[in-house]
Amino acid sequence: MTSNINKIGKKALELSNHDRALLIRQLLESLEEGKEEDKAGELWIEESKRRYNLYKQGKTTEKPVNQVIEDAKNNLK
Repeated sequence: MTSNINKIGKKALELSNHDRALLIRQLLESLEEGKEEDKAGELWIEESKRRYNLYKQGKTTEKPVNQVIEDAKNNLK
């Protein structure tokens, strides 16, 4: 594996500055994949806590799930 990395590294160093910068960007983006999904879960937890607090404070009301689904369907039309 290390010999492959060395070969790739030598080839990469032969690229122009611009192409090396593009390669670096692609590699960094590939390492960051999946972080958005992790963050989405955290954001949803924060949002659900915020909504629950609004409900407890009487600043919002509850709806039956069938009404929520019906409203969502109507909004998609």
